[in-house]
Amino acid sequence: MNMESIVITGVAGMIGSKMAEWILNHHPEYKIIGIDNLSGGYIEHIPAQVEFINKDLATANLDDIFTQHKVTYVFHFAAYAAEGLSPFIRKYNYNNNLIATANIVNTCIKHEVKRLVFTSSMAVYGQGEPPFTETAQPKPIDPYGVAKFACEMDIQIAGEQHGLDWCIIRPHNVYGENQNIWDKYRNVLGIWMYQHLNNKPFTIFGDGSQKRAFSYIDDCLVPLWNAAVSPKASKQIINLGSSVETSILEAATILKEVIGENASIQFLEQRHEVKNAYSTHERSVELLGYEDKTSLQQGLTIMWAWAKQQPERVQKAWESYELDNGIYGFWKK
Repeated sequence: MNMESIVITGVAGMIGSKMAEWILNHHPEYKIIGIDNLSGGYIEHIPAQVEFINKDLATANLDDIFTQHKVTYVFHFAAYAAEGLSPFIRKYNYNNNLIATANIVNTCIKHEVKRLVFTSSMAVYGQGEPPFTETAQPKPIDPYGVAKFACEMDIQIAGEQHGLDWCIIRPHNVYGENQNIWDKYRNVLGIWMYQHLNNKPFTIFGDGSQKRAFSYIDDCLVPLWNAAVSPKASKQIINLGSSVETSILEAATILKEVIGENASIQFLEQRHEVKNAYSTHERSVELLGYEDKTSLQQGLTIMWAWAKQQPERVQKAWESYELDNGIYGFWKK
């Protein structure tokens, strides 16, 4: 009998690679099939035991993979999460988020996958009143949030019409080892680490008073596993992450303390973004067993030690945008 398999999309990214590692260590009875097009992750981060398949989910036919392997669960982490950049790369955003997810949903239905776990985003909430609750009406303010909300709706329709079991996770600013620190459009903590390693100041949009809840990756792995296997998580939408909100300026100050070297801050023009974005976490505790174990200082200490050991890589920069109208000065060519 074929070994049961788990498909992880975005396996070369932080959440995908760390989840694969966790499953291999704690549930070796499953084979891990990892799918990634390496547009935002690195093959070096994928555990050696993973059967890696380099495919673009927006265009790939996945039927052969699911036919060849007995796929029980799918963790769909693949996305291009450059929220602030998404108004200037609309087509790319929808292809890599919405179209790719539609392909995964179709394949899960056809091959009767036991459950699809989808990582959405707090971007779906938009300009709500924090802390955001799962029952709040989503009002995304950018194409990335629109794409994620559309994916959520599509998955729920697939559940109603085709019987697909699912769990939708809305993570809070997850960070840690294996994060892409070489992308200047996303992951603010990683951007700062890259900047410091290259003798540049930390950059902050506006005055830094924006508040976020930063969540260390290792605290999220058991809850993500429970999102797939726990009966309580079936067809649930769940916020996942820290309950501690921190201003961007405070986060920069903590990272400066962790680095222990002189680091300056450069304030840039304010961009179009949600001022305060953090959410409730009670349902993740109740349904997924989430524990907020790691403080931002502890998590950044671990991540900084990892970042210092990374090879030099060229920072990702778009050669051209789909739309230049209104592009921020700091992203202009």
